[in-house]
Amino acid sequence: MNFISTRGGEKVSGARAIVQGLSHNGGLFVPEKFPQVSAEELEEMLSMSYAERAAKVLYKYLDDYDEKELLRACEEAYSRFEGSDPAPLVKIDDGVYILELFHGPTCAFKDMALTLLPYLLRKGCDICGIKEDILILVATSGDTGKAALEGFKDAKGVKICVFYPNDGVSKMQKLQMCTQEGANVNVVAVKGNFDDCQTAVKNIFNSVECAAELKKRNYLLSSANSINFGRLAPQIAYYFSSYLDLVSCGQIEMGTPIDFCVPTGNFGNILAAYYAKQMGLPVRRLHCASNMNNVLTDFLAKGEYDARREFYKTTSPSMDILISSNLERLLFEISGRNAALTASRMEQLKTGKFYSITPEEQEKINQTFDGGYANEEEVVETIYDVFCDTGYTMDTHTGCAMKVAVDWFEKNKKDTTNMVVVSTASPYKFPQDVLYAVTGNDVRDSFKGIKRLHAATAMAVPKSLATLRDKTVRFNVVVSPDKMFDEVLRFVSEK
Repeated sequence: MNFISTRGGEKVSGARAIVQGLSHNGGLFVPEKFPQVSAEELEEMLSMSYAERAAKVLYKYLDDYDEKELLRACEEAYSRFEGSDPAPLVKIDDGVYILELFHGPTCAFKDMALTLLPYLLRKGCDICGIKEDILILVATSGDTGKAALEGFKDAKGVKICVFYPNDGVSKMQKLQMCTQEGANVNVVAVKGNFDDCQTAVKNIFNSVECAAELKKRNYLLSSANSINFGRLAPQIAYYFSSYLDLVSCGQIEMGTPIDFCVPTGNFGNILAAYYAKQMGLPVRRLHCASNMNNVLTDFLAKGEYDARREFYKTTSPSMDILISSNLERLLFEISGRNAALTASRMEQLKTGKFYSITPEEQEKINQTFDGGYANEEEVVETIYDVFCDTGYTMDTHTGCAMKVAVDWFEKNKKDTTNMVVVSTASPYKFPQDVLYAVTGNDVRDSFKGIKRLHAATAMAVPKSLATLRDKTVRFNVVVSPDKMFDEVLRFVSEK
C-alpha cells in the first residue's frame, strides 16, 4: 500500500509516511486507495480479541510491516489498559450506546493510537533504513500531549517535545504533562491558544532551515499528532470493534448500518470513522459534535470554513480548536482527490482563515456527515440528565456529543438506527466540571474534585490519576510561538 499527499507530488510507503509525518509540501498522507474488509472477514473478526481486530485493520494499510509482529505490538500496547477490554461498549438506552475509549494509561482516547505509535515509528525507521535519531514534535489541546509523552518516554533513539496552550488545558491535563517522567521528554507551555501551537509546529515541519539545523544534530523530525497517519490508523480499528461488539451481543444483525456521534475538534477521530465506512463497515451517518468553537458545525451546514470568529475557552478544552487539520483529508476525498484544489484551499485558510466548497462537494459530505454543538450550559444539563436518568457519568467532551445525539433523535423521532456515542476521556480528567454538572457543587482543587466525584458516582478512579498528586512538577517553561523552535534546539542540544 502506497500513500500520497493531499497536496500532490509525493508517493511513499506506509513506513515512510509514518516516519515522515507530513509530506514535504505540507500535505497530509492518505492511502492511495481504501482497502476493503469483506463480509467474510467481518464474520471472522467477531471471535477475535480487540488486539487481533486492530492488527487486522492496520495490516490492510501497513502491508510493509510484518503481520505477526504487528499483532504482538497490538497485544503489548493494549495490555497496558485497565480492564479486560480496551474499548468497551456501554448500553445506556434502547439503541444508544457509549464507546468508552478512556481506559488507557492517560485516561483519554489518544491512548488507543499512541500506545502503538512508538512501535510503528521504530519499525518504520528500520524498514526505511533510517539511522538518525527521531525528534517528535507535538502540539496538544490537552490529551494528545500526555498520551504521546507516556508512549515515547525513554524510547531509544527518540526525543519528544510537547507544546500546549498555557491557559488552554484543564488543571489535570496540565499536571499530567508537567509531571511526566522520562529522560527524553520536554514539555513547554505556549502563550496563545491551540491553533497558535499547531501552526508553529507545522511551520517548523515545513521549514527547510529548521530541518537543516536538526540534521546538524543528527535528528529527523516526526509527529505524533493526528496529521501522522500512524496516529489515525489505529483509531479506525475501534469503529470496527464496536460494530462487531454490537453484533456479538445480539443488538444488531451483521450488515445493519449504525450511526456514530463523535466529539471532535481536529477532525481526526471522526475521520477515522469515515475511513472505516470507506473500507466497508456498515456506517450510515456520522454526527460531528462540537463545543462553542463550532466552526465544523457551520462548515457542514453551509459549505464554508470560516475561522474568522471568536475563540472560546470551554470546559471541553480538547475541542477548543478553530483550525481542524484532518479536515484536509476529507476535502481531498470529496474534491475527487484534487490535490491542486486542496492545496489552494489550505493556502486560503492559512492566509485568510476562510475557504468554501462547491454545492456538489457539500452534497457529498451531507450524504454521510451532519453537525451540531453544545454550549456550556447545555453540556452541564446533558451530563446531569444522563446521570439522573441512567446513573452513567460522562466527561464534558462526551457531554457535547450526547447533546448532539439527543438533538438528532428529537428532530428525527422515527429514526430507529442504533447510535454509538464516542466517549473520549475519563470524567476524572475534568473532575471539577463534571462534579458541578452532577451535583451543583464547586471545588477549586482538582483532587478534592476527584474525591467528591467518586463519592457522588461510585465510579472507579483510574490509578494513573489517583497517584498524580504526589508527583513532582518537572516542566514550567513558557514561551511565545515565535520562540518555540529555540526551545526545540535547546532540548536536542542537551546531553
